[in-house]
Amino acid sequence: MRVTHTAIADLLLLEPKVFGDARGFFLESYNEQVFTNATGLKVHFVQDNHSRSQRNVLRGMHFQSEYPQGKLVRVVAGSIFDVVVDIRRDSSTYGRWLGFELSAANQHQLWIPPGLAHGFLVLSESADFLYKTTEYYHPTSERCLAWNDPTVAIDWPLNNHPPLVSDKDAKGLRFDML
Repeated sequence: MRVTHTAIADLLLLEPKVFGDARGFFLESYNEQVFTNATGLKVHFVQDNHSRSQRNVLRGMHFQSEYPQGKLVRVVAGSIFDVVVDIRRDSSTYGRWLGFELSAANQHQLWIPPGLAHGFLVLSESADFLYKTTEYYHPTSERCLAWNDPTVAIDWPLNNHPPLVSDKDAKGLRFDML
């Protein structure tokens, strides 16, 4: 596994080894020993999630206030623009955002440490998104940073098409209200 440290503290881009031939491919999407050796992190995942969304669906920017989740995320069908915002007040990268294309073709994964807001925009006709979490989902702790907050100013690749967002995501909090 190749690990790239990003410009946001503790956020890692992971590239698993993919073994392919004319028949297809094989990869280990998660191996605790390989993950720990490659990243230096010892994490315990408690929940796996799978979502499917159509083109231009924008989900996010989600986080849990009382029970922050670390996430290992990947795409198994389609392509997304995956975004994280550092909302850890004591972080040197507080308020900074980064975006990555994750796709079934590139097989990249992101390790998103607890304390970051997370969301994505579907770039393909549809996308299947899988993620492991280090904390259970707690609806009473769930929060949402506005996907279009002017302070954070995420440069979403919308191509002049308004995104499809849920009512909850449309009512996200401004960054200065977090």
